[in-house]
Amino acid sequence: MRARRTRQSEADLTPTFRKMTKADAPAATALLRAFLAEDEFYLDSGAAYGDMTGGQGVAAAVELFLTRPELGFIWLALRDGKAAGCCIICYAISTSIGGLVGKLDDVFVADGARGQGIGSAMLDALAAALKQEGVGRIDTAVHHKNSEAARFYARLGFKALNEERLAKVL
Repeated sequence: MRARRTRQSEADLTPTFRKMTKADAPAATALLRAFLAEDEFYLDSGAAYGDMTGGQGVAAAVELFLTRPELGFIWLALRDGKAAGCCIICYAISTSIGGLVGKLDDVFVADGARGQGIGSAMLDALAAALKQEGVGRIDTAVHHKNSEAARFYARLGFKALNEERLAKVL
C-alpha cells in the first residue's frame, strides 16, 4: 500500500499544461495578481505600463482572453490539479518571418512551486503547443536588472535582441 501511495503522489506532482478555460479563470486571476504584487521588476516598471490600479486590470484581462481567444491566451501549469504557474501569450504578426509570433509576458510560478523545474517545463510545453499552431517565434522582454530571468530564458534557447522594449499609454 505504501508504494502505491508514493507512486500516486509522484504522479500528482508531475505538472500538466494547458490553455486557461473559464473554470480556470479564478485561479489564473489569483496567480496574475500575485505576480503583479510580488515581482519587483514589474513593480519598477508598472507605471510605464499604465498600471496605477495595483493590478485591478487583471480580471478584465482574463475576461478578454476568454472572450477574444484570437488575441491570445493564458497558459497554465497545473500540479495536483491546482494552478502552480502561468504565463500570457498574445499573438502578433512578424514581417521578418512572415507569420505569427507569440508575445510572452507575465511568466510566474507560485510560491511553494518554485525551484522545481515547473517554469522551464511550462515554457517547453508552451513552445511545443505554439509550434503546432503554426507560431514561428516567441518574443519576450526581461527587465534590464533581472539577470536571473535573462539566464533562465537563455537556458531555454532565447537570444538577446539588443533592443529595448518601450511602452506608450494611450
